[in-house]
Amino acid sequence: VAAGGKHMLVEKSNGQNVIRISDAPPVNFCKPAVDPLFGAVAQTYGRGTLALVLTGMGSDGAKGAGLILDAGGSVIAQDEETSVVWGMPGATVALGNVCDVLPIDGISRKVVRLLTGGRA
Repeated sequence: VAAGGKHMLVEKSNGQNVIRISDAPPVNFCKPAVDPLFGAVAQTYGRGTLALVLTGMGSDGAKGAGLILDAGGSVIAQDEETSVVWGMPGATVALGNVCDVLPIDGISRKVVRLLTGGRA
C-alpha cells in the first residue's frame, strides 16, 4: 500500500527489484496513483505480472493495465455487480485492458489457479 501523497514504483537496483517512493506530480489527479505503479511493474516483471483492478472511483489504473498486457502480464478486474464504485475497473474494461472480469469472491479463486500453473 502506497503512503498518502507519494507514488510507489518498482525498479531494478543492483540486480534486485526494489520499491521506490516518488514525489512526482499527481497522475490522473491522484497521488498515489495506480498507473505509474502498473507501468513500473510491467517494465520490471513483464509477463510475470498479475494485476487486480478493484472497486474505486475514477479511471486510474486503466492505462497502466494496458502496459501490463502489452508486457505479457495478466489483469483481472472486479465486476460491476460486486463493486461499490465501478469507476476504476469499469474504465479498465472499457479500454479492453483486462483478461477477466470477475466477482470479488471469484478473483481469489482465479489468483490461486494462476499461481498454481494456470493462465488468465
